Amino acid sequence: MSDLFSASEPPEMTSARPLADRLRPRTLAEVTGQEHLTGEDGVLTRMIASGSLGSMIFWGPPGTGKTTVARLLSGEAGLAFEQISAIFSGVADLKKVFEAARARRMSGRQTLLFVDEIHRFNRAQQDSFLPVMEDGTVILVGATTENPSFELNAALLSRARVLTFKPHGEESLAELLSRAEQTEGKGLPLDADARASLIRMADGDGRAALTLAEEVWRAARRDEIFDVAALQNIVQRRAPVYDKGQDGHYNLISALHKSVRGSDPDAALYYLCRMFDAGEDPLYLGRRLVRMAVEDIGLADPQALVICNAAKDAYDYLGSPEGELALAQACVYLATAPKSNGVYTAYKAAMRSAKENGSLLPPKHILNAPTKLMKGEGYGDGYRYDHDEPDAFSGQDYFPEKMGRQTYYDPPERGFEREIRKRLEWWSKLRRERNST
Repeated sequence: MSDLFSASEPPEMTSARPLADRLRPRTLAEVTGQEHLTGEDGVLTRMIASGSLGSMIFWGPPGTGKTTVARLLSGEAGLAFEQISAIFSGVADLKKVFEAARARRMSGRQTLLFVDEIHRFNRAQQDSFLPVMEDGTVILVGATTENPSFELNAALLSRARVLTFKPHGEESLAELLSRAEQTEGKGLPLDADARASLIRMADGDGRAALTLAEEVWRAARRDEIFDVAALQNIVQRRAPVYDKGQDGHYNLISALHKSVRGSDPDAALYYLCRMFDAGEDPLYLGRRLVRMAVEDIGLADPQALVICNAAKDAYDYLGSPEGELALAQACVYLATAPKSNGVYTAYKAAMRSAKENGSLLPPKHILNAPTKLMKGEGYGDGYRYDHDEPDAFSGQDYFPEKMGRQTYYDPPERGFEREIRKRLEWWSKLRRERNST
């Protein structure tokens, strides 16, 4: 396998390599943007210093240095490096890699096996790593852009530590561009605004930033300086209005949610459109609208949830751009609907009780008694069938005896919940009357 860090290749081959490849760090200390992992007090720095590496999963977006860091780890720890991609590899390839690693281990050298896109392996293929991880044949370093909790086997995750790689910030990308200028021996032909725009275009991806810089150098004529408009025309890419993985994303979704909660349809529609314009996934916004319907409107207007689900289905059916109008309609409906978080707060209170009180047995009178033994234990004894009671209401207590009667849901006087409140008050009155006789 060729070594990307080799200094022995001819100069003409070096210059032909992409800029991002030529600028790969040669030590962990040179890695930018991941100081929490590779800085002086970083997790990986401490591992190297201790002389002991364990299996790891590198989780993060593209262009954040996962492959580079894996190579550097193997070099600094004195391990053999093997790399495979889950996209192009199957069980036969894995067997060959495992056999080679066993042979090295017999000669006293351990192998760091880097698996790119590890989430692409199916469950059975992921399980095949377990024996070689357990006996020390390989130190597995898997890279994934997907959430490991959802995409990887629990057994694999229990044997590997998940390390999160962060998207490059503006300072980190600016440092990469400065390194590129030093390597090329010339500055980027961009004015200050265009340089900032290029950094935003990279969207936290270091490799993308360097690729864009190469495109700019190829397009520039002698003494030419590009502004923002010229830059966008050259690279045919628009700077994102906000970074979908960073603060801008969370700031706008927070602004949208709070505008809906505050019953301001104009502000809610504005923030929704800003996120559409930034390229946000419309189905993500559809899911957030459903969340608002159940958290902030609830039973004050039960139709809110129905309308949000219908808007999601309409987007699925129509696609873009017509489908966005259905989501906009749902957004305005939510903002103008009566608000209640009664069910939301009741759910949290009930969940708290469920966790705090453990596995309490429900009262025996509401338990079924399919056997004589259970009947003898009092199961079902004294149960009153509500449909046979006056007003179809027995007034029985359904909580475990040790807990006593609890109240979680106290609907306010809003919308549909007015009727619910009246019904609950009527039930409470009947319960008191029944229990007093």
